[in-house]
Amino acid sequence: MKKLLISIFTLFVGFSLYAQQGHRIEVEITEYDHPNLYLAYYYGDKQYVKDTVQRDSNGRFVFTGEETLEPGIYMVVMEPDNSFFQLIVDEDEQSFSVSTSKDNYMQDISFQFAPDNELFYEYLHFLEEKRPQSTKLQEELSNSADQASQQNIQSQLDQINIEVREYQDKLIQEHPESFTAAIIKANLPMDYPDFEGSPEEIQMSQYRFTKDHYFDNLDISDPRMLRTPFLFSRIDNYIQRLTYQNPDSLIQSIDWILKEAKPSEETFKFYLIHFLNTYARSKIIGMDAVYVHLALNYYAKGQADWTDPEQLEKIVSNAKTLEPLLIGKVAPDLKLQRQDGSSVTLHELNSPYTVLYFWRYDCGACQTSTPILRSFFEKYKDQGVEIMAVCMKTGDEVGGCWDYVKETEIADWVHAVDPNGNAQVHAVYDVKSTPTIYILDQDKRIVLKRLGADQLDEVMGQILAGKR
Repeated sequence: MKKLLISIFTLFVGFSLYAQQGHRIEVEITEYDHPNLYLAYYYGDKQYVKDTVQRDSNGRFVFTGEETLEPGIYMVVMEPDNSFFQLIVDEDEQSFSVSTSKDNYMQDISFQFAPDNELFYEYLHFLEEKRPQSTKLQEELSNSADQASQQNIQSQLDQINIEVREYQDKLIQEHPESFTAAIIKANLPMDYPDFEGSPEEIQMSQYRFTKDHYFDNLDISDPRMLRTPFLFSRIDNYIQRLTYQNPDSLIQSIDWILKEAKPSEETFKFYLIHFLNTYARSKIIGMDAVYVHLALNYYAKGQADWTDPEQLEKIVSNAKTLEPLLIGKVAPDLKLQRQDGSSVTLHELNSPYTVLYFWRYDCGACQTSTPILRSFFEKYKDQGVEIMAVCMKTGDEVGGCWDYVKETEIADWVHAVDPNGNAQVHAVYDVKSTPTIYILDQDKRIVLKRLGADQLDEVMGQILAGKR
């Protein structure tokens, strides 16, 4: 009876230890003689160290804290080569112990008070058992030239795939609420129906099916998914490869991702910031439309309340500046002054295409670009192309603009200045540096912008050929 009471007391103490608030993960690694151990986690496309601990007097490493860990897949990282093994952390699996060996941590791992981790590693062990069989058969298949033999090997490979899928389906069915089931389900291959038609039609049907069903098994709103090694790559693939790379298509896909992520506040925040920064930095012409959309439809409408007020004002203000300058918009009119003092406006120019060129005579890049534009104009002036060159000097420096025009023999362009800064050209056209070049059509709609002078010839050729 005394022994029984002692056993019950020991079990109760152990259970109490691992049922406490916050988190406590005890790690024991045999044959690991380094003093430090690291707990890291996945976050988007990066990994971060959450905690560093040293071996205690019992030879264990204990990661502990009063706060609960955010659910996700974590890594126990070992010195000196950063080898690691993974752990599952969920809301109800915050306090447990794990033991393994340094050189064979996959096979030797065991857990206490961590049923989801046990389930996870049972699955990984099952895959490890199947992998050598699959690898051997793949090698035999690649080395075989006999058709009957190839069919036999392929049949064996198909059987392994069936066994793996049956195991996955059974685990998901028997443990539907487990994080392990969610991870497996998220990475299940897509089941394609049989498509009919020409090869091109089949390919298009496969693409549409893939895009429509790409996230069927992956719940973006599940906050645990943010700290996994696969969510970011899946979303990135959806945006970069399954979405046509034009602003309208990208906006539609990004809006869908954000809508799906919205129930998970942290996931929504991460991807809204990620997409805003991605398209703020984009060097691809026209992608500022995505930035403007995100800024005006999310940040300006109070959906990014974590943003510092000063930073929020900058984001929204910048988007409002860029919005009238998006490709397809009618370019803002400018009332400027010619050399003789007469006024000239951008919209009064009557030409099929207008190249709007903002420049300064003391700008090195402009001194390189201007001769290129001169050659460009000679080639295209008889095909309906006009150049309106706006010198960005004001006040006493304006005279240098006219001197440079004469010196470089470009007087046959439409030249203009804003001597008193009344037109606010810098602000209206977001001219942060020179040269800045826009191409406008007959209605003064922006066709392309922020081109290099050396791109104009090729681009205008495509425009005139109807390819843009």
